[in-house]
Amino acid sequence: MKFTFRKINNWIHLWLGLVSGLIVFIVCVTACLWVFQEEVTDLVKPELRIAPKDQAILLPSELLTIAEKKYPDLKVSYAIYRRERTIHLNLGERRGKGVGLEINPYTGAIISENKSGEGLAGFFRWAIVGHRFLWLPVEIGRPIVNYGTLIFVILLITGLIWWYPRKWNRATRDKSFRIKWGASFKRINLDLHNVLGFYSLLFVLAIALTGMVYGLEWYSKGLYWVTTGGQHLPAREKAQSDTSQIGQLYSRAQAMDKAWGTVIRKHPEAMGFYYSFPDTRRPASTINMTVYPSKGQFYNSQSYTFDQHTLQELPKNEIYGTPFGQAEFGAKLRRMNYDIHIGSILGFPGKVLAFLVTLIGASLPVTGFIIWWNRKGFGKRKGRRPALKQREREVNDKARPIRIRPEFNRSFKSGINQQ
Repeated sequence: MKFTFRKINNWIHLWLGLVSGLIVFIVCVTACLWVFQEEVTDLVKPELRIAPKDQAILLPSELLTIAEKKYPDLKVSYAIYRRERTIHLNLGERRGKGVGLEINPYTGAIISENKSGEGLAGFFRWAIVGHRFLWLPVEIGRPIVNYGTLIFVILLITGLIWWYPRKWNRATRDKSFRIKWGASFKRINLDLHNVLGFYSLLFVLAIALTGMVYGLEWYSKGLYWVTTGGQHLPAREKAQSDTSQIGQLYSRAQAMDKAWGTVIRKHPEAMGFYYSFPDTRRPASTINMTVYPSKGQFYNSQSYTFDQHTLQELPKNEIYGTPFGQAEFGAKLRRMNYDIHIGSILGFPGKVLAFLVTLIGASLPVTGFIIWWNRKGFGKRKGRRPALKQREREVNDKARPIRIRPEFNRSFKSGINQQ
């Protein structure tokens, strides 16, 4: 058997697709579910939308008071505020079991509360855990997802090579760029795999490449090195508060209010804020605040870190601490990574595009498996075809006219003449 580049490419595409198909399907389907989680939440829970008022919103110390009265045994971990929305206050562990309170930012009234794992928030959490870890322990699920995504990138490249016709003519153009809806199921399935795969290739590739940044350290560092012209990815060192100043200047509530005041004065027009409360069990923990200037986008955010005891502003992260406009190209691209991954870099139309291409991405393992299944002949009823051919031969034998061989005919005639 002669091996050619195309045969090797097609063999790689086939077997890598069979190996990673289920992983790709789960990751893409859960991505579809996650893309519009904010929009779906707004639609299902309109009470979370709050008309803006010309007055200051609740201070962090007031949120602490509300939480301590309602759940005195749970610690407050973080709060998220977006304009025209309630304040989401998280109680309990950041990634463990806890309670989420939705609070009116002006009156302090609790609009709703839900425990982690319940309701709509629980559903979306289930989807994102499946997307990132396949519902497995993090140390097991994360590498499976990310190396499965890497295989998917290889599949996209080998698929493009397989798709590319040897000759370009009208027939190959129709086959490569159009779905023949009036054809058989096998042909439609093949067209869905080839044609939709081609049209979505660049978008799916962008989503896959940006997704691996969060799970493959060597890939993340390598990508940053390439996009910055040889710079090393700065380590995200965890800042710490000065524990020698405990209780000297500010209490936890006072420090939060003052840090909030500093940030809100610098960014009065921002569309959203995230702020974490220092952990009372860890005196070295800090106050972290992130400002989001644009609605639904994260790339142009700016982060601040404060010492919880002195309110001294601690050194900023080299990538995320400076204003987006002042960052270099490689740092800008890294900050845009998440928005590219979920499509929000293009606003709402980008999220629609991300939904569609991840849906197509989920279909590719399915249509590809069906193509392989049909070509192998699985599922066909064995024994019927030979029997059918045998019956056809019997019928044809009965209907076929009798032919006398010439030599037999001559000997027959000569015998008659001799008589």
